[in-house]
Amino acid sequence: MRYAIKGLGLSAALAAACLAGAAGTATAAPAHPEGLYAPSALVLTVGKGDDPATATVERAVVLRCSPAPGGDHPAPERACAELRSAGGDFASLVEAESDRVCPMVWEPVTVTADGTWDGRRVSYAHTFPNACVMADRAGAVFSF
Repeated sequence: MRYAIKGLGLSAALAAACLAGAAGTATAAPAHPEGLYAPSALVLTVGKGDDPATATVERAVVLRCSPAPGGDHPAPERACAELRSAGGDFASLVEAESDRVCPMVWEPVTVTADGTWDGRRVSYAHTFPNACVMADRAGAVFSF
């Protein structure tokens, strides 16, 4: 009987140690709430046509700027740097004038950006008169 009690006491001590270890493991990991989407991730498109809803998309890429530049954009570091310097204002990126001479031909090219920038929803579209003007004014963000 004495061995049975010692065995029962040893079993209880081992069970308590296991439970204490499991409880300690469960509370040791700090909670880090993470959202479903990155704070700065965009789908960028370039298409033919003057209406974003009906333009024929020719190219599309994903640009992720946070936590680090990435995605399948060919120059994510440059594109993210341009967007950061513009405070995420796409309109200020495409309105710059330059000295490049482009033909006065109406073959509209529409660019779009949809996603999140610094945690806020973004939906942007701009139509250029032709591909030459787009290449001149769009910068790294829409150069893909």
